[in-house]
Amino acid sequence: MRRMGLAGVALAVITGVSIVAQGDKRIINLGPPPIGPYSTAVRAGDFIYVSGALATGDDGKIVGATAAGQTAAILQRMAKVLEASGSSMANAASVMVYLTKASDFAAMNEAYRAFWPKDPPTRTTMVTDLVLPGALVEISMVAIPAGRERTVVLPAGWMTSPNPYSYGIKSGDTVFLSGLISRNGRDNTIVEGDMTAQVKTVMANAAEILTAAGMSHDDVVSAKVYITDTARFQEMNAAYRPYFTKRMPARATVKTALTGPQYLVEITMIAVAGPKEAVNTTDPPSPNLSSAIRAGGRLFVSGMLGNTEAAKGDPGGQSRETLARIDKTLAAAGYTRGDIVEGLVYLTDVANFGAMNEAYRAFFAKDFPARATVRADLVAPDGLVEIMFTAVK
Repeated sequence: MRRMGLAGVALAVITGVSIVAQGDKRIINLGPPPIGPYSTAVRAGDFIYVSGALATGDDGKIVGATAAGQTAAILQRMAKVLEASGSSMANAASVMVYLTKASDFAAMNEAYRAFWPKDPPTRTTMVTDLVLPGALVEISMVAIPAGRERTVVLPAGWMTSPNPYSYGIKSGDTVFLSGLISRNGRDNTIVEGDMTAQVKTVMANAAEILTAAGMSHDDVVSAKVYITDTARFQEMNAAYRPYFTKRMPARATVKTALTGPQYLVEITMIAVAGPKEAVNTTDPPSPNLSSAIRAGGRLFVSGMLGNTEAAKGDPGGQSRETLARIDKTLAAAGYTRGDIVEGLVYLTDVANFGAMNEAYRAFFAKDFPARATVRADLVAPDGLVEIMFTAVK
């Protein structure tokens, strides 16, 4: 097995894997070719960004008829990707799991647990539709290169989660938080209430995790918010805003089902210690989010839409407008589209996958970032596409 060095850490070159070097960035692809314009993984800065993966065979078709089988197949493949990237499953930091059915949660969990017998990564699980028929699970990941810090964060007095995830993982100046729902961290009991009460519970739990990591809400740079009812969007915003006194994090908010009907909201966050700067390209700036947050060598870009009057009902047009707005934000922050390492695309209809892909492919042309694409309802009723990015210089 041949190895390539990057910043003093070896990358494995194994059969069926290609690695393209771009300065200190590495683009890793594990065959067969992806079905969309994205790379299997991108290693840049202090992390490895792994695309959302489905349980596909060499022919690109779904293999496995159960959520457990598909979960195992995806994670086995991801282990190979991380090996090629100079990491391992033990160094996974943050995982997103997308399920098509909440009833598959337990089966997915058991298959998932086998890959992390101790100290699992943080995790967020949402229920949604996926872009390939027969797909029951999609998983994306951020991992830490081998040899670098990976510390589990557990607030004093909290019980370890009975599910296979850690509440926080810290590496260097960065803390990844699991998707938080309205539960008591000390005994894992449900905290019932309306949207305001549930947001307050989530944010109080986040405060304890961040404090245990030596940080606070003011260090949060990026958030993903999942709500079950868009009619409660402004109620969520009103409860969420007061927790951020210096700058609003970058954010995307979509409507989706959660793993239990008692939950109205789930929020997952990333925090970074040290100096940060909000970059705003809307006039006036949104009271609920920053267009982007610049923290060290990273830029966390909010989920953006392109739902103009001219692009109404046109997924390709909305995708192009969204990407143009993102380009403007990147330029304002001193970044380019070539610095993007990770993307998340929400579509209101998976039938729009091809039109979005066409615009997305033209935007990048080649050497694509890692990406996950799932279906979700957007808070803008005429929005068809929302795209969120992370960039690294």
